[in-house]
Amino acid sequence: MKKALHWTWRLVGALLVAALVGYLQYLIWGWSNRGVSFGDAAGEVHGFAYSPYQRDQWPSRAEYPSMEQISTDLLLLSRSTQRVRTYGALENPSIIPLAELHGMRVTSGAWISGDHANNVKELGAAITSARDYRNVERLVVGNEVLLRGDLPVDQLIVYLDVARKQLAGTGKGVSTAEPWHVWLKYPALADHVDYLTVHLLPFHEGVPVEQAVGYAMQRYDELIARFPNKPVVIGEIGWPSRGPQIEAAEASAAAEARFIREFLPLARERNLDYFLMEAFDQPWKVDLEGWAGPYWGLFKADRSPKFSLDGLILDDIRWEQKALAAVQIAFVPMFLVALLLRGWGARGRLWLAALIQACVSVFVVSLNVPEDYYLTDNAQLGLMLLIGAAGLTAAVLLAHGFEFGEVMFKGRWRRRFGPRPPLPAGEQPFVSVQLACCNEPPEMVIATIESLARLNYANYEVLVVDNNTADEALWRPVEAYMAGLGPRFRFFHLPKWPGFKAGALNFALEQTDPRAEVVGVVDADYVVDPDWLAVLVPHFKDSPDVAVVQAPQAHRDWAGQAFRRMCNWEFDGFFRIGMHHRNERNALIQHGTMTLVRRAALAGHGGWSEWCICEDTELGLRLIKQGLDTRYVDHVLGRGLTPSDFAAIKSQRFRWAFGAMQILKHHLPSLLGTGRLTLAQRYHFLTGWFQWLGDALQLVFVFASLAWTLGILFQPKVFSLPVVTLALPVLGFMVFKAALGPVLYRRTMACPWVDILGASVLSVGLSHAIARGIFAGIVKRRGEFIRTPKSWKAKGKLAFFSPIREEVGLLAALLLAALALVGLHDAQGLESRIWVGILLMQTIPYVGAILCQVAAYLPERAAVASEVGASAPGVAHGH
Repeated sequence: MKKALHWTWRLVGALLVAALVGYLQYLIWGWSNRGVSFGDAAGEVHGFAYSPYQRDQWPSRAEYPSMEQISTDLLLLSRSTQRVRTYGALENPSIIPLAELHGMRVTSGAWISGDHANNVKELGAAITSARDYRNVERLVVGNEVLLRGDLPVDQLIVYLDVARKQLAGTGKGVSTAEPWHVWLKYPALADHVDYLTVHLLPFHEGVPVEQAVGYAMQRYDELIARFPNKPVVIGEIGWPSRGPQIEAAEASAAAEARFIREFLPLARERNLDYFLMEAFDQPWKVDLEGWAGPYWGLFKADRSPKFSLDGLILDDIRWEQKALAAVQIAFVPMFLVALLLRGWGARGRLWLAALIQACVSVFVVSLNVPEDYYLTDNAQLGLMLLIGAAGLTAAVLLAHGFEFGEVMFKGRWRRRFGPRPPLPAGEQPFVSVQLACCNEPPEMVIATIESLARLNYANYEVLVVDNNTADEALWRPVEAYMAGLGPRFRFFHLPKWPGFKAGALNFALEQTDPRAEVVGVVDADYVVDPDWLAVLVPHFKDSPDVAVVQAPQAHRDWAGQAFRRMCNWEFDGFFRIGMHHRNERNALIQHGTMTLVRRAALAGHGGWSEWCICEDTELGLRLIKQGLDTRYVDHVLGRGLTPSDFAAIKSQRFRWAFGAMQILKHHLPSLLGTGRLTLAQRYHFLTGWFQWLGDALQLVFVFASLAWTLGILFQPKVFSLPVVTLALPVLGFMVFKAALGPVLYRRTMACPWVDILGASVLSVGLSHAIARGIFAGIVKRRGEFIRTPKSWKAKGKLAFFSPIREEVGLLAALLLAALALVGLHDAQGLESRIWVGILLMQTIPYVGAILCQVAAYLPERAAVASEVGASAPGVAHGH
């Protein structure tokens, strides 16, 4: 009964969490689309500029609407107007007779360009239609011919005079259409038309929508005053629902609705002769007019209205549909998270559910972009790029959010292991401690051996295997030192040995004392605590399934130099946070130092993998796949040296990333298929490399962003800027994810803020090296084990720039791209500013790399005594 009641409460609680987060998300959508009112303008419209092309029809590809489609358009328009204006006579000639069937009058257009032969055909067809059809009111010969510079004014006048002569006595006037300033520039043009057709489009002039109608009327009145004897017809007047910001003019559905609603009552009051620009969105115009060109319609390209002429104005009339879809998709994952996460508490469940809902909302927005925007092939490519970036960022964010929530909100770790009381000498399992080294400074290796000689443990041996060191000055002193330590300290020199470190350790495994039950591995630079074996080996007594007992990596001699401080705290973060998170579900990342392995498990499951340059992590996964137990004891029992400089740690991360891809490729079938791995273990071994995969895709995104920026600068009509609705969340996710790490550092470690910043800088500064390692690991099958130098620094005049030359180059390219966008492109628009922001955000890893290199060259300073052991406490605070 108690169990049933317990699960009932958990089910109810999970439903409440999912419902609450979903409802709050719905409210946020509603608040952001709460709507505004600018007065009602319902009623008849005097006329529409009309192009009949459907969403996927492009005249440049000879794709034209059918008579049925045109008739359907005119039927729709006839419900609100009796007039349309057309632009050409040869294309879509059925508009005029179909309009007559629907009782509509037409201001007919003849398209005039620099092609005289085609102009003659256009003009002839337009004149014939004007003569033959009573519903043709007048003729417009040419549309913005002078504005585009297709013809000089005197040649345009020839066509106008011909049309007027041919239509003399019909009562049908002739004009040409130009913006207001062209009429003022060429006043003589008015002498060759029966009326002026003017385009009043304040958006193109950067006028804010609040002032746009007043500005348009000012220009209209200016023409009336300048040409008092000529009627003035407003051939185009309107506002786009999307497009780049031009100075203070912003394109949006709300802005378009406001402009139209303010203009229509004024037009009725003044009895203006006008055509709204335009009836339907025309996606094909992007090639001619740029990004805003397709979005001038009062109806979308699918013929649905963008907004009503009365009631509230909504920038997104489909917001409710999107919000409900986001709730429906996210509800089950939110419910399962709230149900299955034990020990998190209400705040933790709400935290992760909210993250899931936010990511799903962005996913829904991205799926609706093709519905909300008319995308060219290039724009679709850009959209795919942004969706990929958003998806990866969301995946990394959710993985980090899970880790963050477990550290911040979980009451305690269920799998928490600490040092054990030492066993009596007679009960101690025999341990073989093995150390592989290659080209290491002998004094460093001897210091490690000295610490192993001081172990408070009775039953152990130490095997040192020096492989592939050609310089006898490096390995002979170690051999001599070992010779004086007694029979349980054995030294082996292997001049030419395959398999890198794994090969040396497999050789050591063959030389291991038959009594050994446990194999311990330390790196050549580690000074080990005397109690290392005494307090960790007892864990193997708990169960024969205990295969690995891992202590954290820690460092010494780091506090007095800036770069080494950065290295220390950056390493420490993983061992204080990430290792606990993975240990909770027995999904440990085994490390090649301070690790103990049950010999039977190691030998029985293939030893160390010589095909993998991260043999330690690969072994851990292989043992976990067998259902064995791996344990993490967060207690510092040995300290090594940090990498000597930035080049050294870059080499190390490259190797780790390369090895991670080797492991992922090799074990992917079992991670995705059947086997003994639990769902939680699969999750950790698949998502554990999300951050590094993110670094790799970040590099792809950099190159794609640079290429896209070049397109924006040199082919702006072909390469439109990314849409705000998707680019803005990507920026937000990046910033939010970056903030999680420092918060966790502050919660789990006694780490000063300046060192949190330093660790963060090193973490991002290594992104490029990791990305190269990921791609190399994907492409190549085998890698080369490159040791991490601990005691040297590159010298020479160009030594400073050598390790970071690629990062410097990419930084320069991104900065130049951002500056070019600001200097050569209209950078006042929100889209432009967001894209510049994305470019600048992508510079962070490369700025970080340069800062790391600078820190590596800073001099030593005296370390404060309290800092030397700052990372010694092995307990994550609050757990």
